[in-house]
Amino acid sequence: MAELTHIDAEGSARMVDVGAKPDSTRTAIAAGAVAMLPETLSLIVEGRAEKGDVFTVARIAGINAAKHTWELIPLAHQVPLSHVSVDFETEPGADVARVRISAQARTTAKTGVEMEALTAVSVAALTIYDMCKAVDRGMTIEGVRLVEKTGGTHGDYHA
Repeated sequence: MAELTHIDAEGSARMVDVGAKPDSTRTAIAAGAVAMLPETLSLIVEGRAEKGDVFTVARIAGINAAKHTWELIPLAHQVPLSHVSVDFETEPGADVARVRISAQARTTAKTGVEMEALTAVSVAALTIYDMCKAVDRGMTIEGVRLVEKTGGTHGDYHA
């Protein structure tokens, strides 16, 4: 089993020194969903949400969050992002509807962008919740997870 890299020999938290690692192209894809009432999804899709265009605001929030991950996650490195995208897919349902969220982050650096992709999905989901909470406080954020990562010394990962 691999060791936790953010814990030193004495058990104290530490930032990992990536200085000796070579730069490589790294990508990460994360996903998650917001479950809601079918009527809430209709408001979003039809552009009738009181606060405005939910998908545009959530996309911008997710991209911005990825760019600021190092300020939010205490031991994360500041990573020079070359690309971030946040996309949405609607899933209507009779009892529960969902907005599925996916985010991709890319860099050429000494460390990966998993946290950036995960942060983008999380903040996009929170933004959807914020913009629609007046009509649906029962929304839930579900299944935020890493779907894929490529590049780096630990190799590729596919969920």
